[in-house]
Amino acid sequence: MLTFAAAVFFLIITPGPGVLSAAGVGAAYGMQSGLRYVLGLFIGNNLVIIAVISGLAALVLASPSLRIILFALSTAYLLYLALRIATAGSNLAFIPAKSEPGVIAGVLLQPINPKAYAVNTALFSGFAIFPEAPLAEAAWKLLIVNAIWLPIHVLWVWFGARLKQLNLAPARQKAINMAMAASMVLVVGLAVVSQLTA
Repeated sequence: MLTFAAAVFFLIITPGPGVLSAAGVGAAYGMQSGLRYVLGLFIGNNLVIIAVISGLAALVLASPSLRIILFALSTAYLLYLALRIATAGSNLAFIPAKSEPGVIAGVLLQPINPKAYAVNTALFSGFAIFPEAPLAEAAWKLLIVNAIWLPIHVLWVWFGARLKQLNLAPARQKAINMAMAASMVLVVGLAVVSQLTA
């Protein structure tokens, strides 16, 4: 369970459309607007989780080969994201907000966010906690994911609002991008080890 929680933490804290747009909203419009947007992201992410649990997870658990294929695809996407972040240079990889988004915008982002599907598929199809009790496993995973997801996204909103005020040098911005990419690669490693030992 600790390996699963560590993977959740690193997968969620690393950049994707959700956290980057949350940081962008925080940077452009402040904490209050950012928190409204995060509420929408939270609802949308749980809709994605329900879709994964109710559909993909059933297929994955029934077919070990499909489970491996989906795990490989989600892992490949996460590595691709890490590469994009690492090569972003001296620009922080935030997604700028052109107009103030609210709850609805957050809800609507998650169903079209490939990272949401990749992360939740990796988390709910890998990291067997209770292999003999899939409902208990899904419930525990849902609880752990949400307990980690919410404070991390609030932190990203705060981080965006704070970084805008700091006006960092390009070398520091590049170092932040490299650290975010490295943590995403660490998660991929944890997921692979978990699959090999399951």
